[in-house]
Amino acid sequence: MTIKIVLQILLVMVLWALCFPLITVGIASAPHLSFAALRAFVAGAVLLALALALRRPLPRSGRVWGLLVLAGFGATSLGFLGMFHAAEFVTPGIATVIASTQPLLAAVLAQMFLGEHLDTRSKTGLMIGFLGILLITLPQLLSGLEGNYPLGIAYIILAALGVSVSNVVIKRLAGEVDALVAMGIQLVLGGLPLAAAALAFEQPTAIAWSLQFALILLSLSLFGSALVYWLWISILEKVELSRANVFSFLIPVLGLLIAAAFFEERIGWAELTGVALTILGVSQVNRRAITEPG
Repeated sequence: MTIKIVLQILLVMVLWALCFPLITVGIASAPHLSFAALRAFVAGAVLLALALALRRPLPRSGRVWGLLVLAGFGATSLGFLGMFHAAEFVTPGIATVIASTQPLLAAVLAQMFLGEHLDTRSKTGLMIGFLGILLITLPQLLSGLEGNYPLGIAYIILAALGVSVSNVVIKRLAGEVDALVAMGIQLVLGGLPLAAAALAFEQPTAIAWSLQFALILLSLSLFGSALVYWLWISILEKVELSRANVFSFLIPVLGLLIAAAFFEERIGWAELTGVALTILGVSQVNRRAITEPG
């Protein structure tokens, strides 16, 4: 893994971390499922339009199309559903801890289906990173339980499982199909169940369109989805899933830094210790994998 790839992975994690505050603001203007479906369709349409302009080939294999359907259902349908709905029922601390089991689940699935094997040092790094997440969210975890937690936790677990499965599928697809085409198709296919659910359970016409909402939607679609997924499959063409995906532990760290920088939230010793452990865990998993540019 070169320094260039590490920087690309960090860019992906920064963009994903920025999604959460944008969703929090935008969700006040639109029903959740309608908002999620719009994000998926806009992102997918942009990637497919770019692929068409560059004359990238469409997949012809039924196997590849089946994998794209599975990736879209996991990453987009279930991932977006959990991301947009869980905040109603659980605190950010609980949500972060459960969502951060995703790299652990993906590592298990990668060993089962991709033949990736982490050594003892890397497995220890995964656990250290998860311990860091627990410390970062400890103040929120101790602040008390409110709301309909079982439903909220179910949403997050569903999303974590969906994203974990889709990451394994995307790793399988990497190198077999053009990245722009693959990610564009999975976003559109994954958006279809969200749109169907929105029509069944919401009123999509209730969206309060404004310049602010349009900018949030475009930012989430273009940078938080289209660019992120294109970068991600490009990264997985070169790097083992388990080693790239462990960087997901940095998303809560980045979220903490964003909150401190822009919302004047205080960072205590528990959070600082958690940040240090998370960075240590990520570095342990990739200690021998990072090389000089070349």
